[in-house]
Amino acid sequence: MAEKTKIKTSIGGSALIEGIMMRGPKRTTVAVRMADKSIYTEDIDFKAISDKGKFFKLPFIRGTVTMIDSMRLSMKCLMLSAEKSVEGTDEENEEPSKFEAWLEDKLGDKLFGVVMTLASIVGVALSLLLFFALPTAIFNLLAKAQPALDKGTMWRSVFEGLLKIIIFLGYIIIISRTPDMKRTFMYHGAEHKTIFCYENLEELTVENVRKYQRFHPRCGTSFIIIMLLIGVIIGLFITAKNPILRTLIKLALLPITCGFGYELIKLCAKYDNALTRIVAAPGLAAQRITTIEPDDSMIEIAIAAIKPVIPENGEDRI
Repeated sequence: MAEKTKIKTSIGGSALIEGIMMRGPKRTTVAVRMADKSIYTEDIDFKAISDKGKFFKLPFIRGTVTMIDSMRLSMKCLMLSAEKSVEGTDEENEEPSKFEAWLEDKLGDKLFGVVMTLASIVGVALSLLLFFALPTAIFNLLAKAQPALDKGTMWRSVFEGLLKIIIFLGYIIIISRTPDMKRTFMYHGAEHKTIFCYENLEELTVENVRKYQRFHPRCGTSFIIIMLLIGVIIGLFITAKNPILRTLIKLALLPITCGFGYELIKLCAKYDNALTRIVAAPGLAAQRITTIEPDDSMIEIAIAAIKPVIPENGEDRI
């Protein structure tokens, strides 16, 4: 069930390593729990593509632009939180291996950025394999064994879509069992609960935030689930069977998927009726995995992150 709110805000955020990023219409702030238990906050200087002209804010165009901006901003904030969260810890002061020392000597201050960039490249390549090429390849194998499956594109598209959702949910279930990701998902829950508290015009205190739910319709998890479901519909019109060619076509159509997905997320955030609740339901269900009830110290971080980005004149209100 959707949380009833008194206002709706455009403020959003993301969970980081021992921290949270909150982005408002004018400011973006990162709050991180330091090793000494203090809270470090920093405003992030970020130039969004969407600010470069009205064209990038047009419906169905803004979805892809927002996704690119979010990925760029999240990476920048993630690097900051990773750096700050280990300051003053044994991990920061431990002796590096010979290989690490060689990398640091060659790359200097650029080392962390290079490592994060390489990790991103590997992540994108793995995503293309798991979410695009693999489902097509598996269906081709099944179609050889049962040719009746390959009549038309309906069964192929449904199978590929369901397999993508299973892979995605399976992946986040597995990583949610690791201590670090469990804490990140707890910060994710703190982010949502804090936004709900603000949308109900309550004072941002730990006690007030704690009572709100952690499932929010305007969430990255919901966006991914909606994109996967839209992909099933788009797949009905793709006749290519070769995994590589089919992957390339799907990538070319990704802006359309993002565009429709973003507009649906916006509608679900703005309106609360039977139709929007049906659309939001799969994403809200998936958030039971990607958000976990936070502890009070995490709520403190979320409050520290959101307070600076709340504008005085209500520009954030939808």
